[in-house]
This record gives sequence, C-alpha cells and structure tokens, in this order.
Amino acid sequence: MGKVPKKRSVADKVRKVKTSTDIKNNPFEVKINRKKFDVLGRKSKHDVGLPGVSRSKAINKRKETLLKEYKQKNKSNKFIDRRFGEYDTNMEPEEKIMQRFAMERKRAHEKKDMYNLNEEEELTHYGQSLSEMEKFTDMANSDDESGDKGLLSAELTASHFGGGGGLLRKKTAGEHTDDEEGPKAKSRQELIEELIQKSKKEKRERQVQKEEAQELTEKLDHEWKNIQMLMHKKPKVQREDMPVEKPKLEEYDKMVKELGFEMKAQPSEKMKSPEELAREEREKLQKLEADRLRRMMGDEEAEAAPNRTYMSADDLQDGFILDKEDKKTLAYKDGKWNLDEEPDEDGEKGEEECEEEEEGDGGSNEEEEEEADGGSNAEEEEENDDDDDDEEEEEVEKEEDGHSDLESEQESEEEEEEEIKPKKSEEEKAALQEAAKAELPYTFTVPESSKDLEKLLRGHTPDNQRLIMARTQKCNHPSLAVGNKFKLQNLVGFLLEYLGELACRSPPELTIIDKLIPEVYSLCQMFPEAACKSMQTIIGDAAHSMEEVLEVKGNAAFPTLDMLIYLKVAALLFPTSDFRHPVTTPALLYICQALTKCPVRSLQDVTSGLVLCCVAVEYVSFSKRFLPELVNFLSGTLHLAVGDKTSAGYRVVPPFRSTGKYSNLLVLSDPESWKSWSRKSLPLSATQRLTLKKDLDADHYRLTCVSICLELLNKCCVLYKDLGCFTHIFQPITALLSQHLSSNLMPEPLKEVRASILEVLGGAPLARSRLVFDKKKPVPLKLFTPKIVQVLDYGKKRGGTKEQKEEHKLRHKYKKEFKGALREIRKDTRFLASEKLNDVMSRDAERKRKVKELFGSLATQEGEWKALKRRKRK
Repeated sequence: MGKVPKKRSVADKVRKVKTSTDIKNNPFEVKINRKKFDVLGRKSKHDVGLPGVSRSKAINKRKETLLKEYKQKNKSNKFIDRRFGEYDTNMEPEEKIMQRFAMERKRAHEKKDMYNLNEEEELTHYGQSLSEMEKFTDMANSDDESGDKGLLSAELTASHFGGGGGLLRKKTAGEHTDDEEGPKAKSRQELIEELIQKSKKEKRERQVQKEEAQELTEKLDHEWKNIQMLMHKKPKVQREDMPVEKPKLEEYDKMVKELGFEMKAQPSEKMKSPEELAREEREKLQKLEADRLRRMMGDEEAEAAPNRTYMSADDLQDGFILDKEDKKTLAYKDGKWNLDEEPDEDGEKGEEECEEEEEGDGGSNEEEEEEADGGSNAEEEEENDDDDDDEEEEEVEKEEDGHSDLESEQESEEEEEEEIKPKKSEEEKAALQEAAKAELPYTFTVPESSKDLEKLLRGHTPDNQRLIMARTQKCNHPSLAVGNKFKLQNLVGFLLEYLGELACRSPPELTIIDKLIPEVYSLCQMFPEAACKSMQTIIGDAAHSMEEVLEVKGNAAFPTLDMLIYLKVAALLFPTSDFRHPVTTPALLYICQALTKCPVRSLQDVTSGLVLCCVAVEYVSFSKRFLPELVNFLSGTLHLAVGDKTSAGYRVVPPFRSTGKYSNLLVLSDPESWKSWSRKSLPLSATQRLTLKKDLDADHYRLTCVSICLELLNKCCVLYKDLGCFTHIFQPITALLSQHLSSNLMPEPLKEVRASILEVLGGAPLARSRLVFDKKKPVPLKLFTPKIVQVLDYGKKRGGTKEQKEEHKLRHKYKKEFKGALREIRKDTRFLASEKLNDVMSRDAERKRKVKELFGSLATQEGEWKALKRRKRK
C-alpha cells in the first residue's frame, strides 16, 4: 500500500489566516532549490520557493476563471453592461456623469418632439390665426338652441339658481320705501310671463342676426367667385365630342384593388395520420358489408334520417317549422275545426276535398303558412349570412318572399306525393337478395396458410382477387389490432407462394399474377424485412437445388416459369443498383449461374435463356455492371443462327458448342420464310411448353428469338460502350454480324437493329496504350562516408548553420511549452473533478438532511397518533 495522501484543507485554512511575512519566515512553508554547483555572475530567480502560496494563488485564479466558465457552460443568457464609459479608464467620473446626463436628455427630447409641429410657423384658417381663435366653440345646430351657449343673464341666474331671489324674492322693509310711491309689486304670474317674453325677444334677435350673417356670407362668396374668375385664366372648354381622359391609377392603387378582390384563405382539413386513414377505411368497409348483409337477408332499406336544422347563436326561436309528419292540415267539419284527423296519403279524394275547403274558407291557412315560411327564411338568412342585417330589412324580405315560399311548399308537397313508392314485391326482393349474395364481400380475415389463401381467391376473376387482397389489407391494418402485423407478414410469403403456383399451372394464369403484383408491392413497402426473408428463402432453395443437380449430372435445366417470375418480381420490389443487396445480389448470381451451367438443347431452352437475359439487363440497366455471362449467352444465341460454321472467326464458350447436335437450333429450314415474318413478342408460356406444328411457324419463332437477341445486344452496347475493353468484349459479336449473318436473309426490322449495333461497335475508340511502369525518380545508392560533427562542452552539439540552431531552439521551446500545457491541463482537470465531487457531496448532504427532517417529522406524527390512540382506549 502507498502512503496516505495528506489532507491539505487544514493547511490551506491556516495559510489564508497567516500573513505573507509569517509564511516566508516559516521554514516548513519554504522550499529551497539546491544547486549542483555555483556559477559566478549568474543570478538565480528560483532559489527559494513557496509551494503553498503558489498553490493557493493557482486555486484562486482557477476559481475566478475556470470555475466560472464551467458554471456558465451551455448557458446562453448573459448580462452585458452597456453603461457609457463604464470600462473606459481615460474618462473621469465627472465627465462620465455629464455625458450620461446629456445622452438621457437627448433621448427624452427626441421621444417628446417626435410628433410635435414646428412652433415657429404660425398656422391660420381663412386668414385668422389659430392661436387667436376661440377654442371649443360649438355652432348652434338648430333654431331652438341659443347662440350664446353657456352664458346666462343676471335675471335668469337669479330666477333659476337663486331661489327666485332676483324677481320673485319678497322685498324687505327698506325696499318698500322706494316702491311705495310707484306702482304696486307684480305678482308671480306676471313675473313669469315677463320672463318668457324677454327670452322670446332675445331668441328672435339672435335669429335675425344669424340670418343677416348668412346673407352677408353668401354675398361675399358670390363676389369672391367673380373676382376669382378674373384672377385666373379661363380654362379651355373641352368639346363634347372629345373623350374625357380618366386619370390613370398608380401601381400601388392597382395592387390595393387586386388585394381587395383576392380570395381569402380558407382553413384546410387537418392532415390525417396513416392510423386514422386506416381506421376510416375499415369503418367504411364494415358499413358497406353490413348494408350488403341486410340486403341479402331481405330487409328493406332504412329510411333516410331527417335533415337536421342547425340554429345559429343569435336565433331567438321565434320561427317554428313543423316537420311534414307532425304537420296538421286545417279543416272544418260541421262548422268546427277538425285538427285530430290527418289527411290520408293514399286517398286522392280526401286531399282534393281538403284543398277545396281550404280555398273556400278564406286565407286563414295561407296566413299561417306564410308566417311559418317567413320564420324559416329568417333562420336560413341567419345561418348563411355573416353580416347581421337590420330588423326592418328582414321584415321587408319576409313580406316579399311570402307568396313565393307558399308556392314552393305546395310544389314540394306534390313532388313528395309522386315520389311515394309502392312496396316491393316478393320477386323483386328475391332478385335483390340474389344480387347481394353475388356481390363481393367488403370485409375479409387474413388467411392463416397458403391453402386458406388459395381457397379464398379460388373462383374469382383477376380484378376481384386484387380487390380481395386490397380489402384484406385495409380491414387488418397493423394499427387496428395487435396481431394484425404478424398476420400480414405471413401473408407476404403466402402471396409469393400463390404467384408461383399460378405460374406452374397449364396454361399459366399470368393475368392474375399481373393484377396481384401491386398488392405484393404494397405489402413489401409495409413489411420490407418479411418480404426480404421470403424472397431470400425462395432464391436460396432454387440455388441449392441447382447446385445439387450440377454435382450429380454436371449440368442442369433452365429455371421454370415460376422462378423466372420470382426473379422479375424481385427486381420490382427491391433496388437493383445497390453494390450489395440481400435479395437482388443472390438473384443476379443465380441468373449468371443459370446462363453458364444450363445447356441449350431446344427452342424452349433458348426462350428461357432469353428471358433470363432480359431480366439481367433490367438488373444492370442503372448500375451498368458488367456481366460476361450475359454477353456470352447472347453471342452463343447468334452462333445458333449461323448456317456455315466451318470458317468461324470467333470462339464459342460453353454452354454452347461450335458444332454438334444442338448447334443449329436457330437456322431457318426455309431460307425464304423471313419474307412472311412479322415482329412479335415471345410468350412466357413457351418456357414450359412449346408446340410448333408447321416448319413455317418454327422458322418464324426462330426469327423472333434472333430479333430479341439483337435488341438485347443493342442495349448491352449502349450500356458497356464506355468500358476500355468494349471492342475486345464484343469482337465475337462483330465477327458474327459482319461475316456470318448477312443482311440479305433478314427482314427489314432485323436489318435496322443489326446496322445500329455495327455502328456502335465501329464507333468505339481503337487507340490503346501499352502497359508500362510508372516513372519514378531514381533512388541514389547509400554512401558510407562518415559525417563528422564537432562536439564541444559536455556533449552539446554546437555545429550547424544558423537555421538549424533556430530550429533547435524552437523545438526546445515547443517541448517546454507542450509539457507546461499538459501540466496545466492535468491541474485543471483535477480542480474540476474536486469541484464536481464537492457539489455532489453538498447535494447529498442536503438531501440526507431533508430526509432526516422528514423521517423526524413522520416519527413525531406517528408518536402523536399512537399517543392519541392510547388516550382513546383509556
């Protein structure tokens, strides 16, 4: 065990308390750096050191810098001091204060005078200064209002606000002395009449003054117009014939008008998630299936639900509209109202009698209908119109539309009577049931095996089979139930097995395969891993079976039609341009192995090989990957069409042979049969069974194979023309087309394809460069002459140029700085680790303290509760 590290916390506390002089005088705080030898004239700076002081200084410095940066890490908020001159050491405090005060006053002045007018300019109105004009003066709006608004006479003030002290106040004894000689005092009634006369007189005088002022104003305006005509030149009179030029709108006005006529944005529907869409699809299919089952059971169609009438928030419920079923017709019987009896729908006589009675009884019923129609119109207006109209306009519209609503209601009643259908007969019901039974169901369960899938799709047309699979996916979406995902993953394998079974039938049902491939693609997009595993299993089993046959026999037969369809489906479901792919790469290797190891012994084998070549070209069309097996098989297919094989300027590679039993499979039996040949496509069913009754049909089939081979060669030339070895790869094909397959014995379409291939092959560059080694600078031989270096002063190297010495100094300085930086980084890391540990310890201590407090409070409560319980027991 090593030594226990000393605790420095106590020493640090003591060191903080001590002064610097005590530390320097304390021998335990001082470290002396001893020297090996003394040098005269050299001053040493680090003879004596204070490690404790330097350590405490370093810790304080790190607390001020590194610790603050650590605490502010990942924090973006900062307080920035933007006070003017706060950190400017050249400015004095008084100058800072003056500048700040001036800036504050300037800012306040700018805000205050932002919208003020210039006070030096004097504003006028009709020649009068606005400052001198009376403010807040209201003109009299009518003759009844007084012109001197707000001014009261002494008599009015005394009579109205003085309690009648002015006119109606009783005089005192001193006042009677002056009136005793004159007439008697007036009564209250006389005073009121006199007051009324004075007010009327003043009002009449004001009216006269107002009329005189108005006459003077009009006279002045008339005279001013006459003077104004003399001051200005007379404008030119426009002729009536001349068109009046309208002022052109500016671009801004045009844009404003266009914006006014633009359609306002309307809120769109919320984007639904795939789960919501799947749920809606399933509910829709379930509803359709329930409807089909109801029709199959013979139930009548459910009556349509009555239309709901929506009421606006401002509806006062003052318009009542009764539905047709609850509406009672007004009728009279024996001089009294008959409201209990409802009109018979089936009897036309009763309706006619009621109509005649209503027409003879006056307009009472029509008035009620008008009221009901008016209420309905008002409700429709409230629902449809965004702007609230006035009540008067609504009443006018009710009166205008009353008669039209009455006529429309009568017409609707007649139409409803015509639309009443009689009950369906038993034969019609039976026909509807049979149609419902023959109809395809809307909901399906996922089949649990390939046999269940075959049983589900058996007997249906190709379109119906596709529809069944689509509905199965919608009804069993993975988001609708927990086990649906596993069921649909198994369905991918079952569908692929079903496609292979359809291809193996005779004749193969290719139409159904074509219809089901989109459903397989949708399942592959939903579950790519399951589809990948299923396709890997199919391709792996086929490859293993081919290898077993090759080990036993040495050769194998071409793949059957189901395997060809699987290879085509793999190209549709998975990407073929990847460098490596878990499905397409094994499929491509299987195609190359089949083109190499399977011998061609019949026209059926030629068809299978050409189909494999078509699939291979589709695989490499985007990546342009070179397949030698593809080019070899196409050149061998052309070799089968050559009649004279004695002078061959090319080499035949297996699985083809230059001569032999099967080397003339594509040679025409009749050289003139190409004249009646027409271009056709090869049927895929020919890979299983090929029946050619006549020699002419066989020759036509051979020409079709040669045509497809030439088209594939043309595509390969376009794909591989950028290769450096393009000319050498296609040299056998060039020899075959130019020397052995003459254009004289070919139809016109084959001549065109042959010419295009030869044109591409002839246009390839022939310039080639020899293979040479890369040119390198020769390496000189090693010299064994020793390098003499002068060594002086204790082994130090003093020799070298000035640049070498500078480089040596820089390296030495770099090493020194590097070591110092590493040392500081270690110290910083140690400091941060200790701070983190202190934070953790403090948080733990605080948490423990709080936990103890909680436990203590809980224990106290428990004790009090138990004590209370014991008291209750006593």
